[in-house]
Amino acid sequence: MKPSQSSVLKRHLLVLIAIPMKVAHIAALRPRQWTKNLVVFAAPLFSFSINLQSFLGSLLAFVLFCCASSSFYLLNDIADVESDRQHPVKCKRPIAAGLVSIPVALGMALVLLSSAVIIAYLRSPGLGATITIYAILQVAYNLRLKRMVILDIGAIATGFVLRAYAGFAATGAVISYWFLLCTAMLALFLAVEKRKAELRLSQLTGGKTRSILKRYSLPLLSRMENVVTTGAVMTYALWSSGPQVRGASTPWMLLTLPFVLYGIFRYQFLSDPEEIARRSEDNQLEIGGRSERPEEVLLTDPSILLTVVGWVFTVFGILWLKHQGMIR
Repeated sequence: MKPSQSSVLKRHLLVLIAIPMKVAHIAALRPRQWTKNLVVFAAPLFSFSINLQSFLGSLLAFVLFCCASSSFYLLNDIADVESDRQHPVKCKRPIAAGLVSIPVALGMALVLLSSAVIIAYLRSPGLGATITIYAILQVAYNLRLKRMVILDIGAIATGFVLRAYAGFAATGAVISYWFLLCTAMLALFLAVEKRKAELRLSQLTGGKTRSILKRYSLPLLSRMENVVTTGAVMTYALWSSGPQVRGASTPWMLLTLPFVLYGIFRYQFLSDPEEIARRSEDNQLEIGGRSERPEEVLLTDPSILLTVVGWVFTVFGILWLKHQGMIR
C-alpha cells in the first residue's frame, strides 16, 4: 500500500472511531432524561405568565438544569460503574460499557455543573440558589439517601419540585402553591412507579441490583402509590377549580382534569405486571417494562403523547377564550 493511501486510510479510520465516541459521550449525558426538566416551562403556564420573556427565562432554566442533571448522571454512573455492569439494562450505559473513560466523564461533569451554577447566579439569586440546592440534594442522594428507604423516593420528588420552582425563579412569575404541591405528588407517583418497575425487574431476572430494593415490597409500593395518586389528582383539581381557592384564574381549567386522570391511569396500565407480561410475549416491551424509566414512557407511548398534546391545546384554548372575554 502506498504511503499516501495508508495515511488516507488512517484518517478514515480515525473518523469512523471518533464518530461513535462522540455519540457515546452525548449518550452518557442521558439526553432522553432531559424531558424531566420540561417541568420548568409549566411554572409560567400555571401562573398564566405567557410571553416571550417568560419563555426565554424558562428556556435558560431548562438548559441549566439539563447541564446540572447530566453532571450528576455522569457522577452517578462513575460511582455505580461496577454494579451497573451487573444490571441487564444499565450495563449498556457508555461508562459501564467502557465507551467513555472515567477521567473524561469526571471532567465533563465538573464543567457542566460549575457552568450551570455560575450562569444561574448571574441570571438571578433565586435561580442560582435553586440549582445549588439541587446540587446539594444530588450529592446527598448519591452518597446516602439512595440507600435509605422512603427518603430515596422523597429525594427524587424534591428534585422535581426544585425544577418547578426554578421556572418561577427564572421568569419572576407569581408562585402557584397548588402547582408546587401537584408537582410533588406527581413526582412521588413517578418515583414509586420507578421503584416498582426496578423491583419487578430484579425479581424476574434474578440479577444484582441496588440494595435499597431489598427494603421494598410490591404491596408496600402499591399502598404508597394509592396515596400519592390521590394527592396528585386532588391538588390538580383544587388548582383548576379557579380563583375561589387561589388556583387558576378561571374554573374552566377543570376541563383539563380528564387529561390528567387519563395520563395517570395510562401510566399505571403500562406498569401493570399482567400488561407487561402480555407486551413482553408480543415482543413489544422489554422484560420489566419501561416504567423503570419514566422518560421512555413519555417519549414512546402514543396515548400519553396525545394526552399531553391534548392538555396543552386545551389550556391554550381556555387562555385564549379568556383573553377574548368569551369566558371568565
